[in-house]
Amino acid sequence: MIIYPAIDLKDGKCVRLVQGDMTRDTVYNENPADQAHEWARAGFNWLHIVDLDGAVHGSPENQHAVRDIIKTVDVPVQLGGGIRTHAQIEHWLAEGVSRVILGTAAVRDPDLVRQACREFPGQIAVGIDALGGEVMVDGWIDAANIQANELAQHFEDAGVATIIYTDIERDGTGKGVNVVSTISLAQSTSIPVIASGGAHSLEDIKLVREAAEYGVEGVIVGRALYDETITPKDALAVAAGTYTAANEA
Repeated sequence: MIIYPAIDLKDGKCVRLVQGDMTRDTVYNENPADQAHEWARAGFNWLHIVDLDGAVHGSPENQHAVRDIIKTVDVPVQLGGGIRTHAQIEHWLAEGVSRVILGTAAVRDPDLVRQACREFPGQIAVGIDALGGEVMVDGWIDAANIQANELAQHFEDAGVATIIYTDIERDGTGKGVNVVSTISLAQSTSIPVIASGGAHSLEDIKLVREAAEYGVEGVIVGRALYDETITPKDALAVAAGTYTAANEA
């Protein structure tokens, strides 16, 4: 199981939103590269980066912050937010991003996803962001008129490395991961799934780890790490299966 610390970028800063609302942001670090270094030093072996401005406006807007992160850390990075063309995919992979996340593009240009998977095997993820089971696009502003499970099945044989499934209603709220919906999605496809949205406590990490048998391979954690309701040490111990009562002493 892999834990992906989230670094969400808005106006060049590391922030967290509530349910994707750009007006409900909390700035956690003015320097995203410093934050990335902190997470890498804590022992996390992947980072999850989202260009929030890019997701809303349809093209990357926090390029400098992303580049600084890539230069600062040695751990692999997955990046999403406003990446909707072949040129943008190619650009970010050349810059050193390990995995590109396609969300809105997966709905509006599925052939782009398939082409990218063929050209860059193992480096393309599909982001499925859902509200009440329905996929949302353009920074979670517009409904795509397709259910999450249905969209996942469209890419069953495309070569997608992983699906990142976000329950928008839970995201940034600390209400807990929607494990039931995540498992439902994972059971509808053979593509590995990463859970996202709402992680608040070690219990969430434990539940996601238990869901591995259904194809859930990891979880994205944001606000809980920043607010320290989950510590990196404990989260990584749970993920590795080494967490015991002694950790709580």
